[in-house]
Amino acid sequence: MTNILYYGDNLHVLREHVRDESVDLIYLDPPFNSNANYNILFKSPEGQDSDAQIEAFEDTWHWNDTAESAFDEVMKSGNNDAFTLLRAMREFLGDNDMMAYLAMMAVRLIELHRVLKPTGSLYLHCDPTASHYLKLLLDGVFGADRFENEIVWNRTNAKSHAHTRFPSSHDVLLHYRQSDNATWNPQYAPHSESYIKSHYSNIEEGTGRRYTLGDLLNPNTNRPNLTYEFLGMTKVWRWTKERMQKAYEDGLVVQSAPGKVPRYKRYLDEMKGTPFTDVWTDIPPLNSQAQERLGYPTQKPLALLERIIAASSNEGDVVLDPFCGCGTAVHAAQKLGRQWLGIDVTHLAIGLIEKRMSEAFPDISFHVEGRPQDLQSAMDLAARDKHQFELWALSVVEAVPWKGGRKGADGGIDGIIWFKPDGKKTEKAIVEVKGGGTGVKDIGRLAQVMQREGAPLGVFITAQAPTRAMERDAAAVGVWDNELTGRKHPRLQILTLAELFQNKRPDIPWVDASAAKKAKREDTGKQGKLL
Repeated sequence: MTNILYYGDNLHVLREHVRDESVDLIYLDPPFNSNANYNILFKSPEGQDSDAQIEAFEDTWHWNDTAESAFDEVMKSGNNDAFTLLRAMREFLGDNDMMAYLAMMAVRLIELHRVLKPTGSLYLHCDPTASHYLKLLLDGVFGADRFENEIVWNRTNAKSHAHTRFPSSHDVLLHYRQSDNATWNPQYAPHSESYIKSHYSNIEEGTGRRYTLGDLLNPNTNRPNLTYEFLGMTKVWRWTKERMQKAYEDGLVVQSAPGKVPRYKRYLDEMKGTPFTDVWTDIPPLNSQAQERLGYPTQKPLALLERIIAASSNEGDVVLDPFCGCGTAVHAAQKLGRQWLGIDVTHLAIGLIEKRMSEAFPDISFHVEGRPQDLQSAMDLAARDKHQFELWALSVVEAVPWKGGRKGADGGIDGIIWFKPDGKKTEKAIVEVKGGGTGVKDIGRLAQVMQREGAPLGVFITAQAPTRAMERDAAAVGVWDNELTGRKHPRLQILTLAELFQNKRPDIPWVDASAAKKAKREDTGKQGKLL
């Protein structure tokens, strides 16, 4: 089964849900080991509080029991080459963060090798911090003879390190094949204008087609079957006599003067272009104004994934991204007619991908595994992992997690829903999530936070049904008037988990200015819900 998003640790998901030799192409963009916090780092809208951000989870690449266990699993895997390399790295590096990163990557690469078809390929996206170590691990897992390319992607402009060293501006993509029969579709760049002018300067009369003249002589002079007389001269020709005569009759063979060696026309519009090399400078990074940008700092351009998928898979093939983040790989796979599997360890990422795919492909059908699908599974998550439950609930209402969380006091804010009621000014709704017992004090605290933050709206998500006193106090906070639409929205809204599973969402004016103005003009006094 394909077109599935899995929430969970990719090691577990690979072992439990992905069959041997069932995947045609793997792209993975794991967190880089660069002493930074990884995965999701959401920021508030442009012009808002730059500190309004959240780390979905902190850097987990530390040497601990989990890393030790990963090291032992590589030892027991039967892949002696991979373990030999990993053990040598441990002797060199010691038990530090980099070694933890490599141990946990090694055990996952072994699983990825298992699920890849003999005709499959893998692309590992990394930065120069650990690319040399990862290449050795890949040599151990796949075999050094399966290495194809170290692709350099110029991902950004030079950073400000010029006073100490050459600034870093590239990422690395390590490309490996499972076998010599791996799928390969060459990719080409359009010829430059200067190249066209210098190499295709001839323009055909009548058609206006640009062309250049190619050599008709055969470089191998020992070809008796291709040695014959043509246009008054005997040569070893590139083509058979029958093909040469046909091309001449079709006007494709040109002789500039009697006695001159004829040449053939190569039309510009029949050329595929210039083959891409292993240095990619033509795909710019996503800037703050990019239309496809989702506010995910490690988001990769769609064009980057489209090139990889087009080159190393065919329509209908299965593409796997085990660190799918904001879903660029699965988006590109769907766009190019591939099947796909995506895995991520945060509910925020899965929720973001669900929204992204549904908006980009309204008619798409896909399945989500591992996320709460009913009230009972949501309650189970709340009991097991309060933090992930909170992140899941926030993702359902499309809220951005606040910066407090497990690191410290969050100021009574679990998340923020940013919205623009008039299409211009950004407003916020404070979101608070409770998986346990609740009471009127919670409503009072949320009302105080709304006042402190200057937020016109607040959303209280609760696993338990609210009491009448809670509903009374929420109603007492009043309503917020949307001047553009004339609608009134309850300022403090209570949503239960049961209502979320019934597809009820916060009453928030997520409309742009033009839509709101149109709605107001068409208002008949019975204003509908604007989404």
